[in-house]
Amino acid sequence: MSNSYLVVQLQFFPNLFNRRTDRSRLRKSKRMGSNSMEGLPRTAVHFLLLIFCIASKCLAASGLNSTQMVTLKVDASPKLARKIPDIFLGVFFEEMGNGGAGGIWAELVSNRGFEAGGPNTPSNIDPWLIVGDDSSIFVETDRSSCFSRNIVALRMEVLCNDCPAGGVGIYNPGFWGMNIEDGKAYNLVMYVKSPKNTCLTVSLTSSDGLQNLASVNIIVAGKSKWIKVEKKLVAKGTNRTSRLQITSKKKGVVWFDQVSLMPADTYKGHGFRNGLVSMLLDLKPRFLRFPGGCFVEGGWLRNAFRWRQSIGPWEERPGHFGDCWQYWTDDGLGYFEFLQLSEDIGAAPIWVFNTGISYNDEVNTAIIAPFVKEILDSLEFARGSVNSTWGSVRAKMGHPKPFPVKYVAIGNEDCERKFYKGNYLKFYNAIREAYPDIQLISNCDGSSVPLDHPADIYDFHVYADAKTLFSMKNTFDKSPRSGPKNFQTSHLDKLADYILGCKQAFVSEYAVWKTDAGRGTLLASLAEAAFLTGLEKNSDAVEMACHAPLFVNDDIEKKWNPDVIVFNTWQHYGTPSYWMQKIFRESSGATVHPTTISSGGGGSANSLAASAITWKDSENNSFLRVKIVNFESDAARVTISTTGLESSIDVLRSTATVLTSTNVMDENSFSNPNKVVPVKSQLFEAGAQMQVTLAPHSFTSFDLALAPSKFATLADV
Repeated sequence: MSNSYLVVQLQFFPNLFNRRTDRSRLRKSKRMGSNSMEGLPRTAVHFLLLIFCIASKCLAASGLNSTQMVTLKVDASPKLARKIPDIFLGVFFEEMGNGGAGGIWAELVSNRGFEAGGPNTPSNIDPWLIVGDDSSIFVETDRSSCFSRNIVALRMEVLCNDCPAGGVGIYNPGFWGMNIEDGKAYNLVMYVKSPKNTCLTVSLTSSDGLQNLASVNIIVAGKSKWIKVEKKLVAKGTNRTSRLQITSKKKGVVWFDQVSLMPADTYKGHGFRNGLVSMLLDLKPRFLRFPGGCFVEGGWLRNAFRWRQSIGPWEERPGHFGDCWQYWTDDGLGYFEFLQLSEDIGAAPIWVFNTGISYNDEVNTAIIAPFVKEILDSLEFARGSVNSTWGSVRAKMGHPKPFPVKYVAIGNEDCERKFYKGNYLKFYNAIREAYPDIQLISNCDGSSVPLDHPADIYDFHVYADAKTLFSMKNTFDKSPRSGPKNFQTSHLDKLADYILGCKQAFVSEYAVWKTDAGRGTLLASLAEAAFLTGLEKNSDAVEMACHAPLFVNDDIEKKWNPDVIVFNTWQHYGTPSYWMQKIFRESSGATVHPTTISSGGGGSANSLAASAITWKDSENNSFLRVKIVNFESDAARVTISTTGLESSIDVLRSTATVLTSTNVMDENSFSNPNKVVPVKSQLFEAGAQMQVTLAPHSFTSFDLALAPSKFATLADV
């Protein structure tokens, strides 16, 4: 082995010196077709592997011999190059796993309006509890709220004449505890009323109430009308599992409603948790699909997400029980906030709406008209002028400029439902007439069988084991590439042309799941990376793609695994799937080049997946990026042969980035959030002809820096 070849080896041992119910998910699955060194430190394992590799000249150690070379050919000439859609890769947010309530939406109070127990009183006020005992305090809900859309309020009666020194009252632990940090400010808003003058103390305390982090006294004037109280609390200490408590030492009655506590430092002041938004920004998503998923449909229509109920002043939003994922949301994170989040992260909004269909009930097409009007109103809210009915509501919420909604999905996974296609056509025709520029997305899969209805784009969802998803990298190789995208139902003479025409795919949910997924394994990320290389190469047939699900709160007992980002009250980390997607983040709008993999003498070509793009960084420097997944447990020796380059390669700026680990089932965690992360190093062997060795079970990205020249990607055109 040459010394230069050993350098390439070192790069692949980088640490040497340093949704829905099971039934609903099963519908998706119909489309899919021990570590002997455990316990050793990673660096020690890498060192042993390297020494072994050197001693046996690498090839024997990897199970390959000199006749088993794999060749990856890249044609980088402009002739066959093709631009990838600018909107190609994005993120999908669904309100599941407390990704919104208790997650990216920074509200710290759970059940802030006491509505989660339902409209009938008395009702359950969980997670609110009392400070004191039932001999000193009595609490119950009644229907005395000043808000017509959420009529439940909490009545607190202090019974003691000689109350304890700290008073008695109520407290809210938030979503598995509130993260209160020293020196930071928290904005309190609540509505109160009392027939007599009352003094209340509002405090941020430890979970047992013994540590006082911040407090403020509030005098409630004795009136029969509700008053709005706004205070700022500044913490004098840090506690990750704090609670908000409201106490009194005076006998009497006080009513409470809409008690909110928000950190003062949310992202752009819009209510989003900074750390989680930062994780999204690092992916450079080109679109945000929201708010579901199954959350859109509901187990029953009465529990489906309704956009009108989620806009306007937060105090007036009724909230609803998301019966798909079995928890209450106050809908502080509503339709407006999703549009705002899209704008804040620079992503195009993709609005997924209900078509009158849930898991268990459907609206007959004959009476779907009110649902169609509701969605037309939602589009006017987003896009209408300040003088329009719903555009004026948006303006009053602080956003006079329209939101650029240009994609909508007509339902979610409803293609096989009885009334879907009839309902779909009603929505399609109404939206097409009112907003002809909006791209309309069908739930029906058109990847292999032509659609029998008009659409601009069709949904494609896949959840599979790792081996199956890896094998699906060629799914869209034979999908049609040309033909009319739109078909007016009145043009029956053009039906044949329409049926033969193509639709662009939106792979709006993909992931490895079940055993292979664990809680986010390296194995899952490798299969997903291979699948994405196929989408990249077929980006003339695939318009967009995003992983699912996005967020999960680690504190909840029943989780959908895996997820891209895991968080608790104060921490977060990315799973290997997150880091895999980060390697793809420059693909949107880049130029893709043809690649072919071949082997001689029984090589391991079938266990590899690859793609190649040219892209530019923020300083306008050009790179040829070759991405390769090695899905096998053996190392793979690959010759990368690139032709058609119109620029020379700058070795000093060329790099290799590797995502791998000592065990293919390795996961990240709060205790070790960087166990499986990409490692970047200089690529000393960069060139049009390279011999590299890919680590077992790895995803590698080679970035060949192109020297300044007349070279231009299609993205420049």
